[in-house]
Amino acid sequence: MFIGRQRERSELERLYQSGTFQCVVMYGRRRVGKTALISEFIKAKEAIYFTGQETNDKDNLESLSQSIFAISKDFAASAPVFPGYKEALQAVFEIAEKRRIVLAIDEYPYLAYSYRGISSLLQTFIDKYKETSKLFIILCGSSLSFMENQVLGAKSPLFGRRTAQFRILPFDFFETAEYFADGSFNREDIALLYGITGGIPLYLSLMDTSLSVEANIKQNFFTTSGYLFEEPGNLVKQECREPAQYNAIIKAIATGASRLSEICGKVGMESGLCATYIGKLISIGIVKKEYPFREETSKRTIYSLDDGMFRFWYRFVPDNMALIQRGEASLAYAQIMPQISAYMGSVFEEICKQYLWRQNVAKQLPFLFTDAGRWWGAHQKKKAECEVDIIAANKDEAIFAECKWTNERVGTDIIDMLVERSELFNYSRTHYYLFAKTGFTDGAKTRADAADTITLVCYQEI
Repeated sequence: MFIGRQRERSELERLYQSGTFQCVVMYGRRRVGKTALISEFIKAKEAIYFTGQETNDKDNLESLSQSIFAISKDFAASAPVFPGYKEALQAVFEIAEKRRIVLAIDEYPYLAYSYRGISSLLQTFIDKYKETSKLFIILCGSSLSFMENQVLGAKSPLFGRRTAQFRILPFDFFETAEYFADGSFNREDIALLYGITGGIPLYLSLMDTSLSVEANIKQNFFTTSGYLFEEPGNLVKQECREPAQYNAIIKAIATGASRLSEICGKVGMESGLCATYIGKLISIGIVKKEYPFREETSKRTIYSLDDGMFRFWYRFVPDNMALIQRGEASLAYAQIMPQISAYMGSVFEEICKQYLWRQNVAKQLPFLFTDAGRWWGAHQKKKAECEVDIIAANKDEAIFAECKWTNERVGTDIIDMLVERSELFNYSRTHYYLFAKTGFTDGAKTRADAADTITLVCYQEI
């Protein structure tokens, strides 16, 4: 059963049913499920599906030719090869003058690297046929920087030719929960699985539902033959020319360095060069640049890992490498167990933010907010740094939220802290949400019952 991607599937189907020419650009990090989405979409449709390979233009032309000829039963398995890409595309566009055809080119960057003129050729045919063609093109790629710059960018020959674009993101927490809806894992297990896989469908599929989460971590991360043991390194090698330097930066961020100066200090690198490396990691979706909520010009910029699996791997695997390589997965897991709760803190914040967005769309909140994020900065009265896990606001109203992934019940002291920090802002009306893994003290419940601006949400309710 195909899970998730409801919005993307609905929109693709809407575009298909229009009957008009479409050029859809689809991109996202590797393993995120782009190919699965395309395969699901083209079921029962007349489609030419081709995957670009890291090879020369001759090999790719042969494969493309076979894919084109495969849509007709008149051709044998040993189909002829078009003389060139121009002739191949000409044939596709001519067929699509008569009937609805999907041309899906997966891993388009590989094709574009092997034959540099492919984007210009596509531009020429699109401009010639778009008014009368029934062709539905999908250009799909895993290289975010290539797809954003060389396909969607203003300098690309294809600029302005796309009719829709989809950046395919990992599953959110709720889609992850749907993936494990058979009850194989309990609710806390699902949160942890989301935290260690980042919602990447392929990684979720590696989780054996007959095993505990602990056993899955040992099997996939803490065993040298495990699929995820070498996965981050392989992905970095595919995207970056100097993997050692990038690995050092990723580990520095995963283990607590968030400001540029801190990262430079940990890796021993000059700031300008380090910033260049970080920029590359941002472009491929591993690192994200963060500002305090609604302060995008702030000097308090920080960097964090934007990929849950990378965050887990670089925080826990390198420091336990000696044990893992000696086959001591159980000892390695024992080392990380005391740190799991702290690790899950930021994961739980993300889950709570997703919950608020869902409630917002469903109009289940006191007001409709327009954006949400976390905030950190100086508390002028206390002359100390402080932060708020989540602020969700429109122009006049705001929700201030605190998220606690601990075994202790959350009490009134957290409410007091949240109220105090909300006073650093100037909203006409404020609301307070407390999220807790375990629950709340009787005092916190009494306080919330007496105030319509305080809402307590236990993880089990999410």
